[in-house]
Amino acid sequence: MNRVAVIDYGMGNLHSVAKAVEHVGDGLQLSVTADEKTIMAADRIIFPGVGAMRDCMGEIRRLGIDDMLRRLVEDKPILGICVGMQALMEHSMENNGIDCIGLFAGNVKRFADDLQGANGDRLKVPHMGWNEVRQTKGHPMWQGIADNSRFYFVHSYFVTPANPDEVMGESSYPVPFACALAKRNVFAVQFHPEKSQTAGLQLYKNFLGWDGSC
Repeated sequence: MNRVAVIDYGMGNLHSVAKAVEHVGDGLQLSVTADEKTIMAADRIIFPGVGAMRDCMGEIRRLGIDDMLRRLVEDKPILGICVGMQALMEHSMENNGIDCIGLFAGNVKRFADDLQGANGDRLKVPHMGWNEVRQTKGHPMWQGIADNSRFYFVHSYFVTPANPDEVMGESSYPVPFACALAKRNVFAVQFHPEKSQTAGLQLYKNFLGWDGSC
């Protein structure tokens, strides 16, 4: 049986994530939990997140989830989503600067307030809505997903990884930014697969079959 743990630290769209995973899963045992024994015993880990980074990291550290993830990354596939992806970086500029988990080298920065689109119109922050994702590198998590497929985004901050080789996908608002990273057994995305219809469900399906290799 495929045991999947969705980490619950009070900061994610947990119901939507769980329903999407259950929809594509077969022979699945899914737990939405912060319990260490349940998380450590799972075959795959989903690490979602929404909200302010200070609050997220406060709960992550209080529950010991940062230490769990550092141990789990050695042999379990992990999928980070939205703020979950940002929390995997070393540091975020949000809330006057917050140290994060550090599974990926690099930082999290805010979109500028004076962004302009191709027609000169001011772009709003947060970046919210559908946007194309360019697959900058091949990866098993992209299986069955066409390049430049559209995914749903809601975010004011974006990751700036130190290692460009870890970038698996980019989007633009209006300049390119990394929206998918991979390293060892971790794949992380800025967009919300559970809100991204067919392409998002395929990503979850791919994760349920992914062995953690690149």
